[in-house]
Amino acid sequence: MYCFFKFSVGFFRPAMDFLLHLFVPLALSLLFSAAHGQSCSGYTFSGNLLFNNCTDLLYLNSSLYWTYDLSANSVSIAFRQGGASPNQWAAWALNPTGTGMAGAQALVAFQQSNGTVAAYTTPISDSIPTMNPGELSFPVVNLSASFVGNDVIIFATLILGNLNGSINQLWQQGPVSGDILLPHNQYGPNLQSIGAVDFQSGATTNGGGNSNQRLRNIHGVLNAVGWGILIPIGAIIARYMRVFESADPAWYYLHISCQISGYIIGVVGWAIGLHLGSKSGATHATHRAIGIAIFCLATIQLSALLLRPKKDHKHRIFWNIYHHSVGYTIILLSIINIFKGLNILRPGHQWRSAYIAIVVVLALVAAIFEAYTWIVVLRRKKSKPVQTRMGIGMQQTGFNGMVSVTT
Repeated sequence: MYCFFKFSVGFFRPAMDFLLHLFVPLALSLLFSAAHGQSCSGYTFSGNLLFNNCTDLLYLNSSLYWTYDLSANSVSIAFRQGGASPNQWAAWALNPTGTGMAGAQALVAFQQSNGTVAAYTTPISDSIPTMNPGELSFPVVNLSASFVGNDVIIFATLILGNLNGSINQLWQQGPVSGDILLPHNQYGPNLQSIGAVDFQSGATTNGGGNSNQRLRNIHGVLNAVGWGILIPIGAIIARYMRVFESADPAWYYLHISCQISGYIIGVVGWAIGLHLGSKSGATHATHRAIGIAIFCLATIQLSALLLRPKKDHKHRIFWNIYHHSVGYTIILLSIINIFKGLNILRPGHQWRSAYIAIVVVLALVAAIFEAYTWIVVLRRKKSKPVQTRMGIGMQQTGFNGMVSVTT
C-alpha cells in the first residue's frame, strides 16, 4: 500500500503543480489588475478646447472631462481612453437607474474598416447588450469621436433634464472584428470600471466592480471546482485505487471525501446561479436545465449510499451498474455545462484554457491508470489458474518439484 500511494503522489504531483501555477497568476490578475495613464489635468486637447473639470478614472487608462451648464442643466463632456488601438471599441455611459450595466445609457466609438471613426448612442437593457444604435433616455447632441495618437476621445453634450446630483457612470473597452463589436473581458479592470459623478459639484467616485458580476464569477468557479474537478477526481480514485487490495478501504474514504466535498461546493455554486437567474431575469434555459439535472442526479446518487447492498449480496451488481451509470452521467453533464457557462460568462481566454488543461490532465491520468490497472487485473487472472493447478497437484501427490502451495 505504501508503494502504491508513493507512486500515486509522485504521478499526480506534477499535474497539481501545473494547475497551481496556471491558476494562481489568473486569480491574482482578477484581484490586482488596474491601469494608470497620463493625468487628466496634464492633457491638452486640439484647438485649445478647455473643460472646467476633469477626473482620472482608476481603470482602463481613462479620464472624463466636463463643463456643466447650470441654466440648461446640460453638460459638455469628453471621455478619453489611452492606449487604444483601431481594433478596440470604447464606451462611456451614465446609468440613472442602477449601478450595473443594465439601464446604462452609453456613448460608443470605434474605428470602422474604412478608416472613419463611428460614434453613436446605445441604451443597454440587460447584462448581454446588443450594442446596436438607439436613442437614450436623455437627449445627446454634438456627438463625435476621434483617434488622436494612441487615445480615443468621445465628445458630446448631454441634456440632463430631471437628472441631478450624483449619477452612476460606467466606462468600458472591448475588441472589434471588422465592424462588429465583440464582448469585453469579464475579469479584472473591465469589472471594476464603474463609479459616480456629480457634474454640478465636481465630486466623483470610481472603481469597485459590479456585485452581480462578482457573484457570477463565484458561481462559475464553485461549479467548475465542485462538479468539474472534485467529482471526476473522486471517480478516478474509485475506479483505479480499488484494484489494489492494499488500498482498501482507503480508496473508499478518499472517494467519498471528494464526492461529498464536490457536491457541497457544487450545490452552493448552483444555488448562487439560481439566485442570479431570478434576480436578473436572464434565461439561459439549457444551462439552467442541465444544472438542475446535475443537482437532482447528484442528490439521488448520495442518497443511494444508504441503500447500498453488501459486497456479497445478489443485488449488488445492479446497484453497481446504477451507481456507475449515474456517476459518469453527472461528470459528462458537468463538463458540458461548465463550457456552456463559459460561453455565457465570456471570461478571459485564460480561464477557458485553464479548464481545458484540467480536463486534458484528468483524461490523461485516467487513460494511464486504465492501462495500468488492466495489466494488473490480467496478470492476476493469468496467475490464478496456475496456482489452482499447483494446489491440486499438492493434494494429490503431496509434492511439487517447483514450489509448495496449499489451498
